[in-house]
Amino acid sequence: MTVLENLEMGAFTRKDPQAISEDVQKVFDLFPVLRERRKQMAGTLSTGEQQMLALGRALMLKPKLLLADEPSLGLSPNFIDLIFDKLIEINKNGTSLLLVEQNARMALEIAHRAYVFKIGTIALEDRGKNLLENEEVQKVFLGVST
Repeated sequence: MTVLENLEMGAFTRKDPQAISEDVQKVFDLFPVLRERRKQMAGTLSTGEQQMLALGRALMLKPKLLLADEPSLGLSPNFIDLIFDKLIEINKNGTSLLLVEQNARMALEIAHRAYVFKIGTIALEDRGKNLLENEEVQKVFLGVST
């Protein structure tokens, strides 16, 4: 399927074609490269562009909560920064995010609330910025020696 078909598929439960079209344009505004590639087959996109498309397709359902599972996995540093900037923008536009992310530093920098799991249980919880300053988190998860 093309980029555009993928976005339209994301709205499969919706009925209003005009509203769907408007939301496709909002996704294109959020990720301008997808507008440029709207007729391109999605499987030929770069990994970062595929991640943008996945987020855009999810947004087509107009979710109140968006689960982002490892959105930086396999991405170049430039795409990681871009994806995190877009996650912040998505959140500012009213969609709550539940982020599961291996890049602890970046996740904690944007998290309003964060939970650190150890062997399947919550070991620490606090505001993201507070956990960034936590000595245990710095040592175990961020590789900072104290």
